[in-house]
Amino acid sequence: MAAKGRTKVKKIKELSFKELNFRVTYSPTKIRTSHDVAPCCGIIGQTKAIEAIKLGLNVKSPGYNIFVTGLSGTGRSTTIKLLLQQLDQKRPRLNDICYVNNFKNEDCPKVLIFAAGDGSRFKKDMHYLISSIRKVVPKIFLSEDYKDRQSRIIREFEGRQKDLINEFEERLTDAGFVMVQLQVGMGVRNEIQPLVDGEPSSLEKLEKLAKDGQFSLSRLDEMRRQWDSLRREFDTVTVESKKLTNKLEDALGKLDLAMLTPLVGDKVALLKKRYPDEKVQTYLEEAEEALLSDIDRFREAQPRRGEEEPPPYRKREPFEEFSVNLILDNSQADHVPIIVERSPSYKNTFGSLERVVDRFGYWRTDFTRIFSGSLLKASGGFFIINATDLLSEPGMWVYLKRALRNREIEITGYDPFYMMAGAGIKPEPIPLDVKVVLIGEPEIYRLLWRLDEDFKKIFKVKAEFDNVMKNTKSNLRQYFEFVRKVINDEGLPPFDLSGMQAVCEYGMRLSGRRDRLTTRFTPVSDIIKESSFCAVQRKSKVVSREDVYCAIQNRKSRVNLVEEKIQEMFDENDLLVTTRGAEVGQINGLSIYHLGDHTFGRPTRITVNTALGKEGIINIEREADLSGPIHNKGVLVLTGYLRQMFAQDKPLAISASISFEQSYVGVDGDSASSTEIYAILSSISGIPIKQNIAVTGSVNQKGEIQPIGGVNEKIEGFFDVCKSRGLTGDQGVVIPQQNVSDLMLRRDVIEAVKTRKFHIYPVKTVEQGVEILTGIPAGRRMASGKFTASTVMGKVDAKLHQMALTLQNYGRVQSNNDTKTKKKR
Repeated sequence: MAAKGRTKVKKIKELSFKELNFRVTYSPTKIRTSHDVAPCCGIIGQTKAIEAIKLGLNVKSPGYNIFVTGLSGTGRSTTIKLLLQQLDQKRPRLNDICYVNNFKNEDCPKVLIFAAGDGSRFKKDMHYLISSIRKVVPKIFLSEDYKDRQSRIIREFEGRQKDLINEFEERLTDAGFVMVQLQVGMGVRNEIQPLVDGEPSSLEKLEKLAKDGQFSLSRLDEMRRQWDSLRREFDTVTVESKKLTNKLEDALGKLDLAMLTPLVGDKVALLKKRYPDEKVQTYLEEAEEALLSDIDRFREAQPRRGEEEPPPYRKREPFEEFSVNLILDNSQADHVPIIVERSPSYKNTFGSLERVVDRFGYWRTDFTRIFSGSLLKASGGFFIINATDLLSEPGMWVYLKRALRNREIEITGYDPFYMMAGAGIKPEPIPLDVKVVLIGEPEIYRLLWRLDEDFKKIFKVKAEFDNVMKNTKSNLRQYFEFVRKVINDEGLPPFDLSGMQAVCEYGMRLSGRRDRLTTRFTPVSDIIKESSFCAVQRKSKVVSREDVYCAIQNRKSRVNLVEEKIQEMFDENDLLVTTRGAEVGQINGLSIYHLGDHTFGRPTRITVNTALGKEGIINIEREADLSGPIHNKGVLVLTGYLRQMFAQDKPLAISASISFEQSYVGVDGDSASSTEIYAILSSISGIPIKQNIAVTGSVNQKGEIQPIGGVNEKIEGFFDVCKSRGLTGDQGVVIPQQNVSDLMLRRDVIEAVKTRKFHIYPVKTVEQGVEILTGIPAGRRMASGKFTASTVMGKVDAKLHQMALTLQNYGRVQSNNDTKTKKKR
């Protein structure tokens, strides 16, 4: 009697046409076409991300760089550019940056920093300084005053030198000696020789005559003593003559210095007054000293007219070391720089050192061949870069991280394989004041956060772009405004109200939920453009709902070749799926195929065989290494559910194998766990399952059905198979109750539901699904612990009880047989 009233199947409410119809009904007054809507001028649906970006852009402290995450197409780059343009930036305080020669160490060029515009002026002033000096100095050397002073100095020293020589020659004459010049190879040599009979003779000749008795030995010895004395005196005169020559050169150098110092000093002093920076003052002093220390450079000949310039490996232009390399010129800047680097190689980002071949064949460079990169050009402003592009360039993340951490840029030659042998330079680092905005996928952010400690210090602001927003009237209005913006930008025909509503519906479908709209506006923009094409094709001046549906269908037809091939396999019964009748231990599950640019669903036959044993549930996919971890977990959950339901008063003496038939690729996800439970219960109880109904839904150990993803594609996939075989009016799909709000089905599916040719059943528990699939009451546990009779659960419990007893008895019999065998032995 306790079971009375519990064997009746409860009627499960299926979804009606009204519940499935998800058309947007938003219809503001006075809006009939897109011409009645103003185009959007802001960012849609990213309030949280915008606030984070504003924080990062306005906080000037070190490390507040921004990492923007989110799916592509959500407007990350557009938002950044728009927010940067909207910043309240008055006349920016930017700098010009120059590299100049380090006169004390040419391998370490110095960096000079000026206010915007002053750098270019300084470069012009230095060029004018050198040019004017080069023009004036030759005139000074040709002036009568200079020539007179030079002549006086030269005459004075020549006179002193002449007196010294004449005095020595007089002593030679008095001693009977004379100075002669002898030809030695290509040159001449002065030699002192005695006069014999009025003719100079060498000592060697006189020694030969003395041996022959033709010359007196005593006179020869006297001549030798005089020659040695005169020779020593000659050496002293030579040294004194050289000293006078050096003094002459010093006097002429002092004359040149006296003539040029006022000129150079006055011109350099003017620049010092104009540029009071201490570092610039030091450079100008060193430049003045270098100019005056090598006056001969002003006398170097220039190429004559018609002569070719010397090749780059020859000696450089004599005044090149005084040039100014302006690597950052902000003289014309009227706003802060916003640099987007789309090709972040080392050369493009950090700059480069150009190398040339010198006359010895070595690669060399100098400060004039230093070039800036985009990161330096963004100094004082903002630098935007894509994380994937950055990380794909070898070593670039390390260099960028180092620059942000040290707040300076070191421009060096990028030579990772050491192929450019030769001398290099090490320019002075440049102070870096830039805000970096890195745009990347969430996975990249998590990877850097976990593996790189410096990342947390230099990217303190995370701006996360959501891919959905709430489906509210204000957001629908913004969708209308977005449609108008795309129309204006692309010159498209206007949309009527139904067309704009259909675009909103497409946004809902992309979001996966009725109460949400996608913020991935790239595919939405594409549909707007393609809908306009459909309208033009049918020669309509206005884009309507039908044109949007046409564009969506055309887009699908371009990428659904695999889906069509799989459908052909269903039509030709190559893939075995039954859509009529009922089978024991067999059920139609629903799976999703992800092809990147296209996602679709199709049914999959799932079979279960049960037998007496202790193995529990065997996942054939796992045994074949075709099961993913989430699917494995789902199968383990089934065991927990069976224990909770049927193993409170007996052990589970069962061995059940589950198989996804004709599945030859990996299976993952737990959306088929409820499907597998239904098949197991059917196999144990022997109650057949309706094959005209497919099932999807996750389940927990308590038997509660949980939501899954891809519900629309799964329903449409089973509908297509049923439709190709002919709709019978009793076909349908069982889905989790929580997925009802996600349903945004194709119009043909909704129409089939409206005409009751197809059905959709939402369920909350396993018991509800069992009753739909079998047409038999699921049953409930009574106070005695047993299930109500003539129910699915009751039959399952009874069968499991019988299997437990059978296994127990079999064990006893087997044990007795083993005992008898031992006794016989």
